[in-house]
Amino acid sequence: MAPSTKAAAGKSSGGKKEKVFHPQSRKAGQLVRTQLRKSKLVELTKERAKKQNLQVSIYSFFYHALPPEGGVLSLEELHFIVRDVWLARHDQEIEAERAARRKGRPKSARELKLEELKLREAELYRTGMEVIDLTHPTNVELFRKWDQKEAAYIQQLRFVRISSASPETVVVARIGQHPLLKREEEQRKQAEAEEAAAREHAMDTDDAPLLLEPSS
Repeated sequence: MAPSTKAAAGKSSGGKKEKVFHPQSRKAGQLVRTQLRKSKLVELTKERAKKQNLQVSIYSFFYHALPPEGGVLSLEELHFIVRDVWLARHDQEIEAERAARRKGRPKSARELKLEELKLREAELYRTGMEVIDLTHPTNVELFRKWDQKEAAYIQQLRFVRISSASPETVVVARIGQHPLLKREEEQRKQAEAEEAAAREHAMDTDDAPLLLEPSS
């Protein structure tokens, strides 16, 4: 006797029925939360990738600012790169937007965005901007080995904070996690400690009372 159509359909489906949960059941709530969590993770991944791409773009700018013949930048040259090149990189586009705007018309969204970005970056530079230390020989040597793709590599490098308000002042913001930089920092601290100890010893020697020879 031939199997019934209902039985055949049951076998063809693999014998497993899809579970349907009531919208207000606990299991349905768990599934919704799981889906929301997955969606949030996807969005976070996209945001992280976008941020990394932006960082790579910024680091690439300073990478191409390195002297092609080798060597490091002076502090004055580093300020020039930030002030006259980095902060001015959108000036031509801003001028083009202004030229294209008819008299009496409001600024375009693009022009407003670029002007706000320039003002924000100029204020950051005025109060203190972190940049890769292009005045440090070891740091520059390591920076030249960057593949211009991996942002994580840059986090191993040394960063300094410079500002237009105090152009002669340099503050080490991050000493760098690369073994070469960490070893140099340890050697610097050791040398400073030895120098301080030597100064303290010299002061103790100067303060010691003079021993006079007994009179004959």
